[in-house]
Amino acid sequence: MPQATRAILELDHNELREGRRLHFYAKGEGIPLVSQGVWQVCQGLVQLSTPCLNGEEVWLGWADPSMFFGQWFSLLQAYQATALSDVHLIWFSLAEINASPRLSQIVLPQMVRRMRQTEALLAISGQRRVEERLHQLFLLMKEEIGEPMPEGTRLRVRLTHQNLANAIGTTRVTVTRLLSKLKREGAITIDRDRHIILNDSFKNLANW
Repeated sequence: MPQATRAILELDHNELREGRRLHFYAKGEGIPLVSQGVWQVCQGLVQLSTPCLNGEEVWLGWADPSMFFGQWFSLLQAYQATALSDVHLIWFSLAEINASPRLSQIVLPQMVRRMRQTEALLAISGQRRVEERLHQLFLLMKEEIGEPMPEGTRLRVRLTHQNLANAIGTTRVTVTRLLSKLKREGAITIDRDRHIILNDSFKNLANW
């Protein structure tokens, strides 16, 4: 999301949050989802996914600050949310969303953004080569959760190799090998807080 658009949304959302209770979930915790309302992220990043019968999970997208998420947005019976970092959330009931035209107007573009995320992840999963899946995933993350740095774009959340493996349908060992290759080629670096930085040369990779 462009920085200017995010700043405008933050102004509207800050007014809506006044007087509401903050709910905290630590990194790695599951976040309860019920059909009578939705969460809004105030701080941190939430991973949205659905479990498969083989025990693996399929990523459906992320929710970052100001974004709404909840069971209400999905037709999936098995829909789950996990804190990718420490997160602070606030709760909105469906009754108050339906009763507030302003709140409904804020929620609608968030639903569209979530749908686009899921479609992008679906397209990534259709790539045959795992290298291309990882490349496309990083480009999506750059757009969704990246912050500009002098040397490139830093992903705002620390991702494990298993997180990335789940996102692109491969193994942790394969992701470790591919990340090592990207580091050797200077396409990515890892900062001291273990965040991935996509260097300026990353988007120009081809046939790696």
